[in-house]
Amino acid sequence: MSPLAQILIGVGAISAITTLLAIIMVIADATIGNYGSVQIRINKEKDITVEGGRTLLSALMDEKIFIPSACGGRGSCGLCKVKVTSEIGEHLPTELPWLSDDERKENVRLSCQLKIKKDAAIQIPEELFNVKEFECEVKSIVDLTHDIKEITLRLKEPAQMKYKAGQFVQFEVPEYELTSEPVYRAYSISSQPSRTDEIELEIRLVPSGICTTYVFEHLKVGDTVTINGPYGHFYLQDTDARIIFVAGGSGNAPIKSILHDMLEKDIQREAVYFFGARSKCDLFLIDEMREMEKKLPNFKYVPTLSQPQPEDNWEGDVGRVTDAIERNIDSGENTEAYLCGSPGMIESVVDVLKKKGIPEDKIYYDKFA
Repeated sequence: MSPLAQILIGVGAISAITTLLAIIMVIADATIGNYGSVQIRINKEKDITVEGGRTLLSALMDEKIFIPSACGGRGSCGLCKVKVTSEIGEHLPTELPWLSDDERKENVRLSCQLKIKKDAAIQIPEELFNVKEFECEVKSIVDLTHDIKEITLRLKEPAQMKYKAGQFVQFEVPEYELTSEPVYRAYSISSQPSRTDEIELEIRLVPSGICTTYVFEHLKVGDTVTINGPYGHFYLQDTDARIIFVAGGSGNAPIKSILHDMLEKDIQREAVYFFGARSKCDLFLIDEMREMEKKLPNFKYVPTLSQPQPEDNWEGDVGRVTDAIERNIDSGENTEAYLCGSPGMIESVVDVLKKKGIPEDKIYYDKFA
């Protein structure tokens, strides 16, 4: 037999084996993977029936029970934690990095990773039953910078939302060329709670991001979109402590909401806002923040640029946002901090604030996934 014939036979054998494995997988998916209907008991009082084999997160969402998930179910934010009170199997490797030892012992699971294959019982915070789905109309789209858009949504059904300054919603992206099914992404609300009939979102472009690509390339004024919420515990504590705000990019959103809420409620606590950006083209709403300084006498805005360009003619703080904190904060006595941004930025800022004497339990943050 010639070498060529041997090669062709080998290729044919491999192709046949591959085809056979594919057939076996299809059959397995249709039989072994067919779990039928399963029942989920919620908080010992509410029962729902869902299709077996789906993730707990998506199964609950179909029943209009919304679990917060900043990453849209990709297992990269760790927010969608649910306590399972029945036997459901071992934790998956994708869950473990997000769970503390105590959470593992209490059988807390990531609902986006846990597939429901048999009847189960879970516990969720009662407040999540108040989370609603809203149909909205896109009222306006404004470019804040070259890569951040402000999206204003008018609530249609229901027509009003009650939330706290600093909370977030989940934005539904419909099926389009980057996704074969609807997906959700979390965005902080930048408007103040008194605007009950509409909300603002600040959305920063992520290269190849499913939601941000949709917003930047497809979303138009007048479109109808779906959101659900509100979620989160990132809001101003009711104390008289001095406040340190720290953010970068679209992390500005919840801070802006809190500041406008403080203004409307005449909260005159001492506060300083450190906003980090690369160059002047990455700064936005500067005039609004300067106006806020006039209306809130105890408030100070400190933008800082890590890489100012010659044409910026920048005379403000230069360096990382942590450098600005080092220069401007002497002591963390009687101080609370509210941080919003990337995990790396938040971790660096937390280290600096702790060195300044701010207890870790007085540092509140909202990490982007």
